[in-house]
Amino acid sequence: MEPTFDLPLPGWLASAIIVLLMAASAFFSMGETSLTSSSRPRIHALARKGSARAKLVDALRDRQDEVLSAMLLGNNLVNVLASALATGALIELFGQAGVAYAAVIMTLLIVIFAEVMPKTLALNRADRVILAIAPAVHASALVLMPVNRTVQWIVRRTLTLFGGHGEENTPGKAADELRGAIELHAEPEGPASERAMLRSILDLAEVQLEQIMVHRRQVYSVNIEQRPSAVIEQVLAGPHTRVPLYRGQQENIVAVLHVRDLLQALRANRENPDAINIMEIAQRPWFVPESTLLIDQLSAFRRRHEHFALVVDEYGALMGVVTLNDILEEIVGDIGEHPASMVPGCRREPDGSYVVDGHVALRDLNREFDWRLPDEEASTIAGLVLEEARRIPEVGQVFTFHGFRFEILRRKRNQIAAVRITPPVAARQRAVA
Repeated sequence: MEPTFDLPLPGWLASAIIVLLMAASAFFSMGETSLTSSSRPRIHALARKGSARAKLVDALRDRQDEVLSAMLLGNNLVNVLASALATGALIELFGQAGVAYAAVIMTLLIVIFAEVMPKTLALNRADRVILAIAPAVHASALVLMPVNRTVQWIVRRTLTLFGGHGEENTPGKAADELRGAIELHAEPEGPASERAMLRSILDLAEVQLEQIMVHRRQVYSVNIEQRPSAVIEQVLAGPHTRVPLYRGQQENIVAVLHVRDLLQALRANRENPDAINIMEIAQRPWFVPESTLLIDQLSAFRRRHEHFALVVDEYGALMGVVTLNDILEEIVGDIGEHPASMVPGCRREPDGSYVVDGHVALRDLNREFDWRLPDEEASTIAGLVLEEARRIPEVGQVFTFHGFRFEILRRKRNQIAAVRITPPVAARQRAVA
């Protein structure tokens, strides 16, 4: 004998309840999607201006995991209940075939009207949607809180039994999200300078001084053991306003002389420059570790009202110098007297390649030309070639790394002096030609 199913509700009432449940499902879908897709900076700015709903959205974000879990729980509850009511009604009308009819009809209704449509609307107008429904989302999370916390407790217990854990907060996750947003919202045809500047600001907390410092081989310094007049002449002939003074070896820096202080001393001793005590007007050197992050060094410059520091390694050996200007150039690009459209020490060739001095920083090239040469292990072009080649190359040797072609043009002893770099696009064009 075929079993019979008695629907406890009239057909019209069951249909009305199903419609209401579908609307509730659409609400939960919109709440979940709009909360995760809305702009956190924009909502936060509105909250600071006094918007009560924006403040509520910020509060919901502070416990986002709990709210999203409540939205998911409510969505599943109403979908299951709507499907059960539809199945009962269709079984009463069509018998056992009503189960199949209910599965097909409810699947289409849920996918179209309770999932795809509301989530598409929430994605396209995330900020407006979450601001509009924030009170209802907050109320729903409060109502479902007891059931939600019970479900979460069961899930955590189950995961613990199998050795699972919740998502860990990865250091730098927020910075990575910002980098992704910068790249995602960049205009392909627009200028890359703003995008590079934003990336550089984020990099201040990750880049160390050794990656941007002026190497000791390129540091202009003067021997303090000479006559004062000779020291004065060399300092004034130099290209910098702050000049390290060394005694004996160039790595033995004993003071830093500011040209401004020197000129003031010269004004008082015009008749006899050799009477000037250079060490009295020079400043004590400030040594900083090469592992110092740029953000920390920038703060130290501001705190000490200094513009110049000497970089040393873990053994105290001089590695180079860093200035406030060097760090600022990491953010805004080159602010020197040479053309801003080209990195100093880099020359573009007619065939699309670049002749680059070995000491040129990889970060400068990446920022200027939007390249992706790795700068984690090496800070200069010469260092990158040595790192990849695993040997000291000969003049004329050609290497291909990371899609770029590197040709060694000049070498000074064991130091790579100049390299011809052919980017991937230029290399393909030459191959076709």
